[in-house]
Amino acid sequence: MFSGRARRKEYWLFTLFNIVIVIVLAALDMAIGTGGILAGLYELAILIPALAVTVRRLHDTGRSGWFILIGIIPIVGAIVLLVFAVQDSHSGDNAYGPNPKETHSGEGDAQTAGEMTSTESEGEMDKG
Repeated sequence: MFSGRARRKEYWLFTLFNIVIVIVLAALDMAIGTGGILAGLYELAILIPALAVTVRRLHDTGRSGWFILIGIIPIVGAIVLLVFAVQDSHSGDNAYGPNPKETHSGEGDAQTAGEMTSTESEGEMDKG
């Protein structure tokens, strides 16, 4: 759960979906008058997965997961973690595993195959 690396896309989509869910639950809490219990329970439920994806994001930038403790420092800690989260991953393997960008080559393969197909068809048109 805390090992490996997480791409920026994985981290930010996780964050986006959880922010949306918390906003919806907070609005529902206000509508039914539960005083924030639903949103609070949800935030408690995703605490460990949120820590895990943040640690894996730090690993992707070549930092130890212990850097998450910088967030304890008021204001400055959150800004530093934000800067770390938006940085691009280190290319190639690092101490935390292979680069997830390089292991998800399905998109590039499809594009390359498409380019090869169009090039081959142009070559066949020239012959004919």
